[in-house]
Amino acid sequence: MGEEGTEGIVHLMCLAASSGVPLFCRSSRGGAPARQQLPFSVIGSLNGVHMFGQNLEVQLSSARTEDTTVVWKSFHDSITLIVLSPEEGTSELRLERLLQMVFGAMVLLVGLEELTNIRNVERLKKELRASYRLIDSFLGDSELIGDLTQCVDCVVPPEGSLLQEALSGFAEAAGTAFVSLVVSGRVVAATESWWRLGMPEAVLLPWLVGSLPPQAARDYPVYLPHGSPTVPHRLLTLTLLPGLELCLLCGPRPPLGQLDPQLLERWWLPLLDPLRACLPLGPRALPAGFPLHTDILGLLLLHLELKRCLFTVEPSGDKEPSPEQRRRLLRSFYTLVSATHFPPEPGQPEEKAEDTAHRAQVPRACYLVSAPEEPGTGWRLVALQLGPRQLLLLLSSQSPTHGLRVLATHTLHALTPLL
Repeated sequence: MGEEGTEGIVHLMCLAASSGVPLFCRSSRGGAPARQQLPFSVIGSLNGVHMFGQNLEVQLSSARTEDTTVVWKSFHDSITLIVLSPEEGTSELRLERLLQMVFGAMVLLVGLEELTNIRNVERLKKELRASYRLIDSFLGDSELIGDLTQCVDCVVPPEGSLLQEALSGFAEAAGTAFVSLVVSGRVVAATESWWRLGMPEAVLLPWLVGSLPPQAARDYPVYLPHGSPTVPHRLLTLTLLPGLELCLLCGPRPPLGQLDPQLLERWWLPLLDPLRACLPLGPRALPAGFPLHTDILGLLLLHLELKRCLFTVEPSGDKEPSPEQRRRLLRSFYTLVSATHFPPEPGQPEEKAEDTAHRAQVPRACYLVSAPEEPGTGWRLVALQLGPRQLLLLLSSQSPTHGLRVLATHTLHALTPLL
């Protein structure tokens, strides 16, 4: 299905559902934006077969060829998103969640009204350009994983209680209940109101902040896809240290100028050292010195009720595979266990009523061993579910298969106080 010069490229297309007019196309090769675009004839054919099915009351959601996976998704009978991925073994679950995040990003920056009641296609195309940077970050090789897990990427600061206390005091002084500290797109600490934000904005807002170029302060209009899709709010960001930003979600007040240096100094200057300790937490997620087994090469911890996660591939960074490969392995393993072994939690929309009767038979642990025919090579992946928590570990080839579940259980117990 690949056109000449487009092999290995992930293509994303957005079209007006009623007319089939393309609103934008984005492409990525190896995690970086690519200039090669699909010909209009291919885009028209992909949209045409989807529309043909709809006219016959047939919902076409995905298809596979020898070298490509295609997923279609319509939103509000107004916007159609199509993604083509050439990656071997790409799951429909991953691509469906990608499209959900892309549409969420469009609503976040343009508003639902503009997308469901398209009056001027050319104007909408121009407005959607504001979402390109955020959308491209979903297509790229991100260090975050909230786009896939639908949980907020978090880090654990060494002095979290001090930061939390200062955050609450600053929020009251600033006159807004929605405040968070964000490092490299991950939430360090947040007020209770911020944590109660719905999906997908809870994931999108810190991701947006992490995707923007550095700036001392911003006053950014945003819509909340779940909480306020038609009425804009203001996202104020203030850089406390390079890479560490204070984020406020508010209405018309306070004006950005009211957040003067004296207010910031009052609450944050006494905490300069704890704030500096947050800077290396971006890719590491865990406090320095946190005890992890030496076989662990990467981990993903999810709290399914709080909708938060910790994700790192920093442990034993001097060993193979590379951080990029570790992230790909854990992301692929997550899609496998989510689609196959660990079904959605009760109450989630993906769960079917007839599946509930089989819940007693749901596995609580699984593992995958690569290159088992060659002792001492490959990697081990293990997943464990206990209560509201899921833990996925990437382990070195030295880790014995018979000890995977014990190691995962001990690691989960050690991480439980953190999330």
